[in-house]
Parts: sequence; structure tokens; C-alpha cells
Amino acid sequence: MSILIVDDEKNILRALRLVLEGEDYEVFDANCIAAAELILSAESSIETILLDIKLGDDNGLDLLAALKSGNSGGAEGYDSSIPVIMISGHASIEDAIRATKLGAHDFLEKPLDRNRIVVTVRNASQHFAMQQQVQQLQHEVDSQFFLLGNSIVMQDLRRQISKIAPTKTRVLVTGESGTGKELIARAIHRNSLVKDGEFVKVNCAAIPSELIESELFGHERGAFTGAVSRKRGLFEVADKGTIFLDEIGDMSLSAQAKVLRVLQTGDFSRVGGEQTLTTQCRVVAATNKNLEQAVRDGEFREDLYFRLNVIPIHSPPLRDRADDIPLLMKSFLVQCCNENGFSDKECDDEVIVALQKYAWPGNVRELRNVVERLVIMSDEYILEKDLPPYLGGPSGMPVDSKSETSVGISSYADYTLRDFRESVETDFIVNRLEEYQWNISKAAQSLGIERTNLHKKLRSLGIQRPKS
Repeated sequence: MSILIVDDEKNILRALRLVLEGEDYEVFDANCIAAAELILSAESSIETILLDIKLGDDNGLDLLAALKSGNSGGAEGYDSSIPVIMISGHASIEDAIRATKLGAHDFLEKPLDRNRIVVTVRNASQHFAMQQQVQQLQHEVDSQFFLLGNSIVMQDLRRQISKIAPTKTRVLVTGESGTGKELIARAIHRNSLVKDGEFVKVNCAAIPSELIESELFGHERGAFTGAVSRKRGLFEVADKGTIFLDEIGDMSLSAQAKVLRVLQTGDFSRVGGEQTLTTQCRVVAATNKNLEQAVRDGEFREDLYFRLNVIPIHSPPLRDRADDIPLLMKSFLVQCCNENGFSDKECDDEVIVALQKYAWPGNVRELRNVVERLVIMSDEYILEKDLPPYLGGPSGMPVDSKSETSVGISSYADYTLRDFRESVETDFIVNRLEEYQWNISKAAQSLGIERTNLHKKLRSLGIQRPKS
């Protein structure tokens, strides 16, 4: 670890160098701000700075302010998170207060105590190391939520997001299940005016109607049976951030009325509470349903629809962006190999071709699941034989939505359209169930539908698990 000492007293520089080099630190020193900036611009390994306040005609606090704001001319690219320990023999209380406000990690007074120096520097280095780890983890988390793809539709989508994100307007994201509507919402948040606030996701379909008010607006202790303490609602948590109302089309009409009030005024009250609270969160909603039809059917409030649908964005299905499959495949391969403890794997070009021919009813989510299966079931190199049957693997035919022969249409000459559709749908669902060893939850996820919907399909099509 490297340390920079900035002090205009030679004896102090010499003493600090001896102490810190004795602790196995690499030490750089400077006697003025200009010299310090030159070192910082040349040395990227410095992880802690010891900075004197009085530097002849210079003031160390000026350098501290420049470093923490990132505006130091000679230290461009300097990491403002690097801890700065201030040193002074004649500092006033005002100096100490200003140093703290500017972001100084600690403050040492002369004459310097050796043990205090060692402990303070060690604490500063540990603090910096922890910050670096947090940033790395945050980067790894964020990398899972980037919109991948260079197809024309994805380029157009990014252009829309770049225009919408810096505004305060509400956005309604539409599209099929598994297309990445949450990724669009996160991209809007990440590039918005409230990016430093919380991103709060609400799965409206997963919250029972009797609990939706408590989840969204919170409750006071004793408001109802089981309310043993006060709870903050998700609108409150998202204040000065973004709230993402996913599957908004599945929200009950009573809950819709309560959400409408918040969108109109920004005001709400906790369940059982009298205090009126205000939220200034940005609202992004998403649905895979046709909300206009839901309004006509009386299943969705028209006034809420118009409040949410200020700017609509459509999340394109994977079949409309097949050119992105190689890039998505590469990203998912890295993720799945890391998650499952495998060395990095590559795949044959024929595998990519087969994947690009498939219609992907479950969209990107289904592709991710297929890649995970390929990673686990293949050897060092993924080949066409590793594909599941419905993608052209052993004992299967490639499913090409553009080819009649891909479903053997000639064998259905006596079928009605309904018979044909149910037969193909039955074969497709059975193949998927077999792929996941008849695990209903995993099969439903790969198909991009709810578990309960898959159960309904099985009953309507008469599909039963074969007896072993």
C-alpha cells in the first residue's frame, strides 16, 4: 500500500517516513500542493494521504477541498474516496470543523504520537479497502441489470431512455413476460435526477389485495391484527427515488384507487395513522397486459391508466432482436459458469444458429434458463448435441416459427385450427416439462407464465405426468 505525506517540515516528513516504512508502507512525500498534485497525477497506487494544514503560503484545506471534489488540476482522475488524514500543530476549531465538512477521514495534532499514527493510518487503509469492495460488489450487482444488445430495436430503446430518464415524467413499460421490463425501469432510474435515491420494486401481482395498502403505504402499530410495530410503506421508502410498479395490470381496483390518490397529490397516510405523509418519488409502471382493453373491460381504472401512461415504452420480444442472441449468450455463459463453479465455456456456432431460429415465447428469461442448462449439462465445449430436443438437440426437430415443416404440418391435414394449435401447444409444454423433470415452477418460469396459469393449461389440455 502506498501513502502520500504532504508537509513542509523536513523533520516531520523524515519521521513519518521512518514510522510508515517500518510498517511496510510505500511512502511518497511532498512539501507543497504543486508537488503533491504532480505525485498524485503520476502514481495511481496511493491509497491514503497525510496532509498538513499549514504548508508555507499554501493551505492544505484547499488541496483537501479540491481532492474531494475531483477538481484538482494536477490530480485529475484522483479517487475522491481515498482517505485524507489532516495534520496540524496550530489548527483552530474552525479549521477542524472545515476539514471534517470537506471530508477528512481523521485529524492528527502535533507533536505526533507514533502509535496514534500507525492506528489511524491502518484504520484509514481498512476503510478504503472496504469501500473498494463495496464498489466492486455494487458494480457486479449493477452489471446484472444492463440492457444488452446492439440490434436496431435496442438502439432505438436506448435513445428513448436517454430522452426520458433525465425528466420527472411517469413511464409505462409494456411488453411480454421475460423481455426485461425491469431492466428498462432500472436504466431509467440509473440515468435520472433521482439516481442517488432508492429503486424500489413492487410486484403488484404477488401482494394479496388485503395487504397491498399496508405494503405500499405502511401501517401504525396496532392498526390491525399482527401489526406489532410501525412499518414504512414502499412509497415512503422510495421518497426521492424511483418506485417500480411491476405487473400493474394485476392490481385490484380498490388498490388502484389508493395509488391514484398518491399520483394525484403525492400525499398518503399509513394504515391506522392520522398523519399525512408526502412522497416525491418517480413512478415507473410495467405490464404484460393490454391496459386499454382492461379499461374497456372495467378491470383497470381509466384515470389511473392516463396518469401512468404519460410516456409509453415498449420492451421488444427476443424474436424481434435475434441479432442480439450471440451477445446475450456470451454474457449468460459467463454468469452461469461463475454461479455454478465452472470454468468459462464456449459454444459451437451451430448452437448460436439454432438459438436464433427459435421463437422464444419466454423471451430473454427463457434464453437465460436454456444457457444455464447448457452450462451444467455440457462438457468443456457446448455443442449442438447438448441442446434440448425442441431446439434441435438429439431426438428433436428445430423449432423454426417461419417453417411449416418444423412442426410437421402435413400430418395435421384433418385437424381444425383449434386442434392444430392445441396439439402443437401440448407437444411444446410436454417438452419443456420433461426438460425440467416436471418441475412446474421452473417450467412455468421458462415459459414466461405464472405457475397457476401453467396448471390451468395442463388441465385444459389434459396433460398428465407419465407414471414411472
